[in-house]
Amino acid sequence: MQVGNARYLKPEDLPDTVPVFPLTGVLLLPAGQLPLNIFEPRYLAMFDEAIAGNRLIGMVQPALNEQENTSNSAPLASVGCLGRITSFAETGDGRYIVSLTGICRFRLLEEKTGSHPFRSFKIAPFIADLNSASEEDTVDRPALISALRAYLDANKLEADWESVERASNMTLVNSMAMMSPFGPAEKQALLEAPDLKTRAETLIAITEIVLASNFSDSNTILQ
Repeated sequence: MQVGNARYLKPEDLPDTVPVFPLTGVLLLPAGQLPLNIFEPRYLAMFDEAIAGNRLIGMVQPALNEQENTSNSAPLASVGCLGRITSFAETGDGRYIVSLTGICRFRLLEEKTGSHPFRSFKIAPFIADLNSASEEDTVDRPALISALRAYLDANKLEADWESVERASNMTLVNSMAMMSPFGPAEKQALLEAPDLKTRAETLIAITEIVLASNFSDSNTILQ
């Protein structure tokens, strides 16, 4: 996988330790684009160091039963996604507006101690994510488009269908998963899906459950 001017093709291209940014309900997936608004001093320091170094940040959710715990010792989900800083801007009030491009998922190993205000972990990357082009043909694209259309129609939303038609299956699946308004548990399930086919099937299933639940609730109100 190439991100910006960097190529990530094998384990040696990735660091074994990365700074980790815990954020509830936020999902980054390989090749996905995640905009972030950074304002906490500890995370400003994290991005300063990353920009001066390899530009890599690990995005991870807090553990599902620790969503409100923002301390530096809060348990974290075991799987996250590594991203490269591909755009960066400073604001006049001390914030950073950045964009991360997803590279590959990782499993958290042991936490590394140090003097930094942010947390760093040794990681085990999902190397298969670096070469996942072969998964393109495994996705049931018509079913995915149908689920997307049903969700948009139910919520009276529009989509740029020309862009949808041009998107690869990987771009479509991962973009839909990242933009979906689902909760932290559903986002984590999408992240941890073993392959693109399973992620697409999980996304369709969650969407159908949400639509069925909304239909049931509306019927209850009408009755």
